[in-house]
Amino acid sequence: TVNLYKSEKYGIPQKRHRIIIVGIRQDLNLEFKVPAPTIEEEENYISAKEALENPIILNNAYNNVRTRQSATVVERLSYIQPGENAWSENIPPHLRLKVKGAKLSQIYRKLHPDKPSYTITGSGGGGTHGYHYAENRALTNRERARIQSFPDDFEFIGKKESIRKQIGMAVPPLLSKVVFEAILKTFAGISYNSVEPNINYAN
Repeated sequence: TVNLYKSEKYGIPQKRHRIIIVGIRQDLNLEFKVPAPTIEEEENYISAKEALENPIILNNAYNNVRTRQSATVVERLSYIQPGENAWSENIPPHLRLKVKGAKLSQIYRKLHPDKPSYTITGSGGGGTHGYHYAENRALTNRERARIQSFPDDFEFIGKKESIRKQIGMAVPPLLSKVVFEAILKTFAGISYNSVEPNINYAN
């Protein structure tokens, strides 16, 4: 069963879209059904602000070290509005990036407080770390973990960039829970709300 899952429809405060394939041996005569989204209306999605401020993340929380931003980056970010990126017309010429060709939408892009986060990534150079909607700085790893739906007591081990990669490469735990609960219910013969797969797969 092949399906494109949209995390924001399952209560994760992030627009992270991933294809997940569930396969069950044919001789078991079981059919996995895609668990139905828990949130259908866009206005009911969990926003980045709600994720990061409800409850407030304590300064001494695990993996909550802030990145030291250069004065240039801080100044550039000060001209970028929530939801906008490095290509904002508000940025003065001397602070604009000198990039030819494609202009990646994630570069120095601030979260929008009233919408789910864009996809949190696990790697990338300057400008790809995810940026706070109200402060001119990159997100901490704890904030990234919140957006990915990791509980606050989950401690990541390693250097800061390694932890960033662990968080960014992960499947959101709450989405994993939805899929695995559906798998367990399939094997247990317990019915649950489901939808048709949104990707057709021919044998």
